[in-house]
Amino acid sequence: MTVAAERMSRVDTAWLRMDNEVNLMMIVGVWLLTPALTLEALRERIEAKLLKYERFRHKAVADAMGATWVPDEHFDIEQHVLPAQLEVREGETERHALQRLCGELAMTPLNPHRPLWQFHLIDGYEGGSALVARIHHCIGDGIALISVMMSITDGGADPPKRRVKPAEEQAEPDWLADAVLKPLSDLTIKAIGMYGDGMAKSMDMLANPYQPLLGSMDMARSGVKVVNDVAALALMPDDSPTLLKGKPAGRKRVAWSEPISLDAVKTIGKGLGCTVNDVLLSCAAGAIGEYLRGRGQDPAGKEIRAMVPVNLRPLDKAWQLGNRFGLAPLVLPIGIANPVQRVYAVHRRMDELKGSYQPLLAFAVLSLSGLFIKPVQDMVLGMFAKKATAVMTNVPGPGVPLKFCGSTLRQNMFWVPASGDIGVGVSILSYGGGVQFGLITDAGLCPEPQDIIDRFEPEFEKLTWLTMMLPWAGQTDI
Repeated sequence: MTVAAERMSRVDTAWLRMDNEVNLMMIVGVWLLTPALTLEALRERIEAKLLKYERFRHKAVADAMGATWVPDEHFDIEQHVLPAQLEVREGETERHALQRLCGELAMTPLNPHRPLWQFHLIDGYEGGSALVARIHHCIGDGIALISVMMSITDGGADPPKRRVKPAEEQAEPDWLADAVLKPLSDLTIKAIGMYGDGMAKSMDMLANPYQPLLGSMDMARSGVKVVNDVAALALMPDDSPTLLKGKPAGRKRVAWSEPISLDAVKTIGKGLGCTVNDVLLSCAAGAIGEYLRGRGQDPAGKEIRAMVPVNLRPLDKAWQLGNRFGLAPLVLPIGIANPVQRVYAVHRRMDELKGSYQPLLAFAVLSLSGLFIKPVQDMVLGMFAKKATAVMTNVPGPGVPLKFCGSTLRQNMFWVPASGDIGVGVSILSYGGGVQFGLITDAGLCPEPQDIIDRFEPEFEKLTWLTMMLPWAGQTDI
């Protein structure tokens, strides 16, 4: 199959150039499979399913104006689907060894002269197989890549066929307007000083790599309040100093929890009048607070900020890949020891973000940074790094276990990359009726992320017991 070259969008270009010596922009994931999977079966499945997405046959070629997706004429599946050996050192479990390997792979650069992804198959892990995937963020965001990974499982649907578009149409200019702007009420649009399709056209300019920047400045100037919001984003105070914030060392550590019942989380959320997200983020904040307390740093009265991805695309378009998300700054109340008070504090913070334009503004900043020379881009991204301690994402997966090449996908986890000097990435993933908490940290800031992970379930248990002790609706005194 012959595929044509395609200009990379501005925001994807920003992610391509975001790698630095302490953070590589790779999404790293692990699948645990039973029974064991053969390398031959894995390569056959990848060729049959994954490579139907043209992006996985393209390499990224940078130039003075950005980058282009170019077909790799010498594509070799053996360079992308590899066997890996798990070295279990004295005193280590297989899980510890796998976590160490994932941390090492998270800071091992992908070959820039080939498509920016690899799969590493470990045979014999816990009686089955472990599959570690590394995919550069410029290929797609988490929602897109989850969609892709689900499509390569047994029975997964192939991507829809699409016609080859001329260059001026390739960026699909209406996606942002359709997904975000058109659903806004006229009243809301007027309240931010934008009328008609002016805002949609301004944001479309950022998404379309072929449309010149000039000619849209008048529309941008009309958004006075939006500009003010940009200033507010830039003028946010730097995040609270904690042991988790500082200069990263460039060595990664990963950890993950065992699943807890998603139904139990839903029950607690319903009992407190909060969402599943509120409950999980509250437990994450509590685990981080307890970790700091255990390291001699009192978190009382402290909060940390996490940049949370916000999806800006219709879910049925996820197969188109690329990055179409904004970032919202979520404040985590790590200093509140009472789990019930903490979950309500998170609930209030989440309500404050609803209807916010900050995700759109963050998307705009990332898009524009794709046009800058790297030193300027690094300076812009450094602004985000100063405002936050962590990147945090929550991705819903399928509710039932999946099959892959006949094997059962019994457990999976992924880790989000952090930009600039941010040294903590938090991932929450639901799958097969359970929900897991994963962490990737810089060894110079948090050498043992498992110490935070191990505090997650106890925080949920404390919240559960306190919730059960509260009066419920309709309850009467005896």
